[in-house]
Amino acid sequence: MTILITGGTGKTGSRVAHRLNALGQSFRAVTRHSEPRFDWYDDSTWDGALMGCTSAYVTFQPDLGLPGADAVLGAFARRAVALGCTRLVLLSGRGEDGARQAETAFIAAGAEWTILRSAFFFQNFTESFWAEEIAAGSLTMVESTVGEPFIDADDLADVAVATLLDPAHIGRIHELTGPRLITFREIAREIGTAYGRPVAYQQLPVADYVAALVSAGLPREDATGLAYLFDEVLDGRNAHLEPGVNDVLGREGRDFATFLGDTLAQTAHHG
Repeated sequence: MTILITGGTGKTGSRVAHRLNALGQSFRAVTRHSEPRFDWYDDSTWDGALMGCTSAYVTFQPDLGLPGADAVLGAFARRAVALGCTRLVLLSGRGEDGARQAETAFIAAGAEWTILRSAFFFQNFTESFWAEEIAAGSLTMVESTVGEPFIDADDLADVAVATLLDPAHIGRIHELTGPRLITFREIAREIGTAYGRPVAYQQLPVADYVAALVSAGLPREDATGLAYLFDEVLDGRNAHLEPGVNDVLGREGRDFATFLGDTLAQTAHHG
């Protein structure tokens, strides 16, 4: 059984690949730069990625909640099923209307599906997205005062592998969060405390946040989509904890403070 990983070098894809490798499980991690090449927006690359795979861990780029993602994901899932890759585990987001539409298209393809609805990752602050800005001493976000139950991407990867390998999860939606609600202001403060240097937090109206993302190098379309997505999901709808990690793994997820300590220890070890 070969497992396909789309977004094979991404935050969760790379971690899933690492775990499958440790288990001696055959997998194929694909990206726009891999061989075979895989591009969500070039369906001529799909067959080469899917051929010979019976399962897949599916992460959609740039985000499942953005307009048009449902049509692309639905077409991919139908193609996967047609080629015999029938066991599909999808990474989705919590409380996103666009992601719900994409899930519906995904389920309609007729695969043996599992959906992982995940909160934002801790690693967004240390490995990507906000990491560069935080390194420079600040964190900027859309106006929001609600807590988000941020999750460790390592816990998510553990869940993904468990659901890929155990048929008990077929047809199930797992809602995945970390163990506590944290506001972005608290995130900035906790990172500042852990790193021993202040991280200034600022929040902006959506239009100003779009401009900030564009000036940071994001294409305007992606910047606009992300800003409005953040504004949508950070209205309190996701400000509650879910038992998904415990349901799948039989343990609680890692806390942000523990994560920061472990990350700093690792950095010191490698530095």
